[in-house]
Amino acid sequence: MRTMRTRAGGLGVLLAAAAFVAGAPARAQNEAPRPARPAGAAAGPGSGAPDAGPTPVPTELLRVQPGGLTADRAGERAGATSWNARAAQETLRSAAARVDEAWAAFLPRLSGVARYTRLSGFTPPDLTFPSSPGSPPVQVPGSVIYPVLLDNWLLQATITVPISDYFVRIEQNYTSATRSADASRWDVVTARSTSAANGRIAYYTWLRARGAVVVAAQALNDQKNHLRDANNQFSVGNASKADVLRAETSVASAELALERAKNLADLTEKQLRVAIHAGEDEPVAPGEDLEAPLPDVQGNVKQMTLEAFAARPEIKSADANAAAAREQAAAAKAGRYPVLSAFGDGIYANPNPRFFPPAAVWFGTWDVGAQLTWTPTDIPSANGVVNDLEARAAAIEANRNNVRDGIEVEVTQDLQAVREADFSIGTSMRELASAEEAYRVARELFNNGRGTSTTLTDAETDLTRARLDLLNAKADARIARIRLDHALGRDAKPQ
Repeated sequence: MRTMRTRAGGLGVLLAAAAFVAGAPARAQNEAPRPARPAGAAAGPGSGAPDAGPTPVPTELLRVQPGGLTADRAGERAGATSWNARAAQETLRSAAARVDEAWAAFLPRLSGVARYTRLSGFTPPDLTFPSSPGSPPVQVPGSVIYPVLLDNWLLQATITVPISDYFVRIEQNYTSATRSADASRWDVVTARSTSAANGRIAYYTWLRARGAVVVAAQALNDQKNHLRDANNQFSVGNASKADVLRAETSVASAELALERAKNLADLTEKQLRVAIHAGEDEPVAPGEDLEAPLPDVQGNVKQMTLEAFAARPEIKSADANAAAAREQAAAAKAGRYPVLSAFGDGIYANPNPRFFPPAAVWFGTWDVGAQLTWTPTDIPSANGVVNDLEARAAAIEANRNNVRDGIEVEVTQDLQAVREADFSIGTSMRELASAEEAYRVARELFNNGRGTSTTLTDAETDLTRARLDLLNAKADARIARIRLDHALGRDAKPQ
């Protein structure tokens, strides 16, 4: 008896497991109404409920609709509307602004001053000059020679050219900013390609879940047929009351499995809508199915790994970030050395301090020069900055190698997954054909009184498993190809 109960509930366990395999999608708003919940099990001992008849199989869930959503369209939309890609795009915009800032450092520094000053008044002392021998000294009022000019006006322009910085600082900072912008650009590519791949996977997960609803409805009808056959055999004395009750249990389990499959289809659709950012009022219908032929996958692990190393945007971003850190370290070394700069001033003032004697007139002068400055005490701090930046560059390069190791394993796993899924399609088709024939024979033997209810239940479970295996194999083959293309960087489109 314990064994029979376990087998009766096997269908529900099988479909529940399929729900976990399917992932997490959801049902489209424009799909045909969900198959009605059974009104009750077929009549039989222990049940006064009438036979509800066969449950409609919702094949429209997988029917391709003109203008419907495809995996490629889902991926493009997911990549275009991804919030991660939007954040990466803003980071790129910030990096581009830093490039402009670094480029501006190449320009000579030009500054200007316009100033007015009102001085406090005072009386300059008189000046005494010697005269000829025998004559008294001559006194001249100081205000005559040095007039007090209380209003001072100044217009001055200064240009400074950082000569040494052009060779040891500015070029390195500009290159570093450029490399950082390159890294941010590849980060945008990474975010969009990842979101696009996830969108395609969400699409096929959604189709898988809708297919599971179809399989669950078929399984429920198989159980209803079993119950009807058990009632017929019981009426002629070829089956026991226990056989009928177990069949009723299997119907109830199949009804629960169908409800769970519907809930999973709802959830997977919700996930698809979130991935492509589709509103609840936007219709979502399949634009492709799981029956289309799949392209062959050519190449071996070594070739594909080399392709991934050359194409993956994560590696290119790490390379650019490491180069940026190296350039920053080179620029920081400038703090160890003297700084040579040239300057020039143009002065137009009233009074001009170079005009003698002072007079309340506008007068222009200019000057040019060069200066060499050096602060030896800055060397220890510059060394610390250099060591810090070089350590950061080394850490980025180490992480890049870690990413390469992960990519190598990822490519191997995804290629194996493609080959396994392709092989699984062939074996699942043979499994389904065998299960269908075994079910037909088991049901015929049961109806002729030559087979047991247990044997028929096992055949029904095997048939449902075979249907699910084929459904999962078809979905897995497509998802595995999406993941392999992503691992190889084939979906990475440079900005």
